[in-house]
Amino acid sequence: MDVEAIKARIRDVPDFPEPGIVFRDITPVLADPLAFSTIIDLIVVHFGRGNVDKVVGIEARGFILASPIAYHFGAGFVPVRKEGKLPWDSEREEYALEYGTAVLEIHRDSIRPGERVLIVDDVLATGGTARATAQLVERLGGKVIGITCLIELGFLNGRSALGGYDFFSLITY
Repeated sequence: MDVEAIKARIRDVPDFPEPGIVFRDITPVLADPLAFSTIIDLIVVHFGRGNVDKVVGIEARGFILASPIAYHFGAGFVPVRKEGKLPWDSEREEYALEYGTAVLEIHRDSIRPGERVLIVDDVLATGGTARATAQLVERLGGKVIGITCLIELGFLNGRSALGGYDFFSLITY
Protein backbone atom coordinates (compact mmCIF):
# COMPACT_ATOMS: atom_id res chain seq x y z
CA MET A 1 0.00 0.00 0.00
CA ASP A 2 1.33 3.45 -0.84
CA VAL A 3 1.05 6.68 1.13
CA GLU A 4 -1.67 8.10 -1.14
CA ALA A 5 -3.85 5.06 -0.44
CA ILE A 6 -3.31 5.60 3.28
CA LYS A 7 -4.18 9.30 2.94
CA ALA A 8 -7.40 8.37 1.14
CA ARG A 9 -8.48 6.43 4.25
CA ILE A 10 -8.13 9.44 6.57
CA ARG A 11 -11.57 10.83 7.31
CA ASP A 12 -12.15 14.59 7.42
CA VAL A 13 -14.54 15.63 10.19
CA PRO A 14 -15.59 19.25 9.66
CA ASP A 15 -16.23 21.56 12.60
CA PHE A 16 -14.60 19.28 15.18
CA PRO A 17 -13.71 19.99 17.93
CA GLU A 18 -15.01 23.48 17.15
CA PRO A 19 -16.45 25.35 14.15
CA GLY A 20 -13.95 26.03 11.39
CA ILE A 21 -11.61 23.15 12.29
CA VAL A 22 -11.27 20.08 10.06
CA PHE A 23 -10.26 17.13 12.23
CA ARG A 24 -8.17 14.46 10.49
CA ASP A 25 -9.57 11.18 11.84
CA ILE A 26 -7.05 8.33 11.58
CA THR A 27 -9.32 5.62 12.99
CA PRO A 28 -10.20 4.24 9.51
CA VAL A 29 -6.45 3.89 8.83
CA LEU A 30 -5.90 2.09 12.13
CA ALA A 31 -8.78 -0.29 11.37
CA ASP A 32 -7.21 -1.29 8.05
CA PRO A 33 -4.52 -3.90 8.79
CA LEU A 34 -2.53 -3.20 5.63
CA ALA A 35 -2.61 0.59 6.07
CA PHE A 36 -1.70 0.36 9.76
CA SER A 37 1.19 -2.05 9.18
CA THR A 38 2.46 0.03 6.25
CA ILE A 39 2.65 3.15 8.44
CA ILE A 40 4.63 1.30 11.09
CA ASP A 41 6.96 -0.28 8.51
CA LEU A 42 7.68 3.03 6.73
CA ILE A 43 8.61 4.73 10.01
CA VAL A 44 10.83 1.84 11.13
CA VAL A 45 12.60 1.77 7.76
CA HIS A 46 13.17 5.54 7.85
CA PHE A 47 14.92 5.46 11.24
CA GLY A 48 16.60 2.06 10.82
CA ARG A 49 16.55 -0.97 13.10
CA GLY A 50 19.16 -1.02 15.82
CA ASN A 51 19.18 2.77 16.14
CA VAL A 52 16.49 3.24 18.82
CA ASP A 53 16.53 2.28 22.51
CA LYS A 54 13.23 3.88 23.55
CA VAL A 55 10.16 5.06 21.70
CA VAL A 56 8.25 7.87 23.38
CA GLY A 57 4.56 8.12 22.52
CA ILE A 58 2.69 11.37 23.11
CA GLU A 59 -0.77 11.10 24.69
CA ALA A 60 -3.05 9.80 23.42
CA ARG A 61 -3.08 8.81 19.75
CA GLY A 62 0.72 8.80 19.71
CA PHE A 63 0.54 5.73 21.99
CA ILE A 64 -1.25 3.79 19.24
CA LEU A 65 1.58 4.29 16.75
CA ALA A 66 4.50 4.29 19.19
CA SER A 67 3.81 0.88 20.72
CA PRO A 68 4.13 -1.22 17.54
CA ILE A 69 7.07 0.93 16.41
CA ALA A 70 8.83 0.14 19.70
CA TYR A 71 8.07 -3.55 19.20
CA HIS A 72 9.65 -3.52 15.72
CA PHE A 73 12.75 -1.75 17.02
CA GLY A 74 13.07 -4.13 19.98
CA ALA A 75 12.90 -0.94 22.05
CA GLY A 76 11.05 0.09 25.19
CA PHE A 77 7.90 2.21 25.06
CA VAL A 78 7.61 5.35 27.22
CA PRO A 79 4.40 7.37 27.53
CA VAL A 80 4.40 11.16 27.78
CA ARG A 81 1.17 12.23 29.38
CA LYS A 82 -0.82 15.28 30.30
CA GLU A 83 -0.22 16.69 33.75
CA GLY A 84 -1.35 14.54 36.68
CA LYS A 85 -1.79 11.27 34.76
CA LEU A 86 1.45 9.47 35.71
CA PRO A 87 1.62 7.67 39.07
CA TRP A 88 5.35 7.95 39.74
CA ASP A 89 8.03 10.61 40.17
CA SER A 90 7.76 12.74 37.04
CA GLU A 91 9.59 15.46 35.15
CA ARG A 92 7.31 18.14 33.69
CA GLU A 93 7.47 20.64 30.84
CA GLU A 94 5.08 23.55 30.38
CA TYR A 95 4.60 24.78 26.84
CA ALA A 96 2.54 27.37 24.99
CA LEU A 97 -0.71 26.64 23.24
CA GLU A 98 -2.55 29.02 20.92
CA TYR A 99 -4.46 30.31 23.97
CA GLY A 100 -2.77 29.48 27.27
CA THR A 101 -0.37 26.74 28.30
CA ALA A 102 -0.31 23.00 28.90
CA VAL A 103 1.96 20.63 30.80
CA LEU A 104 3.43 17.28 29.75
CA GLU A 105 5.03 14.77 32.09
CA ILE A 106 7.35 11.78 31.83
CA HIS A 107 8.53 9.38 34.53
CA ARG A 108 12.02 10.39 35.65
CA ASP A 109 13.28 6.80 35.53
CA SER A 110 11.95 6.02 32.02
CA ILE A 111 14.98 7.20 30.03
CA ARG A 112 18.60 6.60 30.96
CA PRO A 113 21.42 8.95 29.96
CA GLY A 114 22.66 8.23 26.45
CA GLU A 115 19.62 6.26 25.31
CA ARG A 116 18.58 6.91 21.72
CA VAL A 117 14.96 8.04 21.64
CA LEU A 118 12.38 8.32 18.88
CA ILE A 119 9.37 10.56 19.62
CA VAL A 120 6.06 9.56 18.01
CA ASP A 121 2.71 11.34 17.69
CA ASP A 122 -0.19 11.13 15.27
CA VAL A 123 -0.23 14.77 14.10
CA LEU A 124 2.24 17.65 14.05
CA ALA A 125 0.40 20.96 14.26
CA THR A 126 2.31 23.92 15.74
CA GLY A 127 5.15 21.73 17.03
CA GLY A 128 4.81 22.78 20.66
CA THR A 129 3.93 19.34 22.02
CA ALA A 130 6.73 17.58 20.13
CA ARG A 131 9.24 20.26 21.15
CA ALA A 132 8.22 20.00 24.83
CA THR A 133 8.55 16.22 24.64
CA ALA A 134 12.05 16.50 23.15
CA GLN A 135 13.02 18.85 25.98
CA LEU A 136 11.78 16.32 28.56
CA VAL A 137 13.76 13.50 26.93
CA GLU A 138 16.93 15.59 26.79
CA ARG A 139 16.53 16.73 30.40
CA LEU A 140 16.60 13.05 31.39
CA GLY A 141 19.81 12.55 29.38
CA GLY A 142 18.28 10.89 26.33
CA LYS A 143 19.40 11.64 22.78
CA VAL A 144 16.48 12.44 20.46
CA ILE A 145 17.32 10.67 17.21
CA GLY A 146 14.09 11.77 15.57
CA ILE A 147 10.49 12.90 15.78
CA THR A 148 7.83 11.29 13.62
CA CYS A 149 4.14 11.78 12.95
CA LEU A 150 1.67 10.22 10.57
CA ILE A 151 0.24 13.63 9.60
CA GLU A 152 1.87 17.05 9.36
CA LEU A 153 -0.36 20.12 9.13
CA GLY A 154 2.12 22.05 7.01
CA PHE A 155 0.09 25.25 6.97
CA LEU A 156 0.73 25.60 10.75
CA ASN A 157 4.51 25.47 10.20
CA GLY A 158 5.16 23.20 13.20
CA ARG A 159 8.29 21.83 11.58
CA SER A 160 10.00 25.16 12.27
CA ALA A 161 9.66 24.52 16.03
CA LEU A 162 11.66 21.32 15.58
CA GLY A 163 14.86 22.79 14.15
CA GLY A 164 17.82 20.50 14.69
CA TYR A 165 15.76 17.29 14.91
CA ASP A 166 15.29 14.67 12.21
CA PHE A 167 11.56 15.06 11.53
CA PHE A 168 9.65 12.55 9.40
CA SER A 169 5.98 12.57 8.47
CA LEU A 170 4.14 10.43 5.95
CA ILE A 171 1.30 12.77 4.99
CA THR A 172 1.19 16.56 4.76
CA TYR A 173 -1.91 18.71 4.51
